[in-house]
Amino acid sequence: MYPTTPDGRYFVVNGKLWRCSDPSLRPDARQKLVNGLMDARREVKTAKASGDEGQLKGARAKVQKAKIELGERGPVWWVDGSPDFNQCQVKNTPYSEWHKSLAAKQAK
Repeated sequence: MYPTTPDGRYFVVNGKLWRCSDPSLRPDARQKLVNGLMDARREVKTAKASGDEGQLKGARAKVQKAKIELGERGPVWWVDGSPDFNQCQVKNTPYSEWHKSLAAKQAK
């Protein structure tokens, strides 16, 4: 499991922040969107294998749309005016000290 920031906005993979899905989504709606995202990712894989650039572009657009609907891309889902650090190195964000504290706990 990847660590999630204390505010629940991001999870960290290889030192990089990735925006979490909007927690206000109803579980059934979220699952429908996740299923659509997985379908779109499979379409990307198929399009890459086929070498069809038009098909690949369309499949990637479906992935983007699903991620926006989930709140992982596009406008942020929080309302306090905090900036978005999606896809930033955690060490270059206000979450740096929190992330360092995780490493220190794991070292013990």
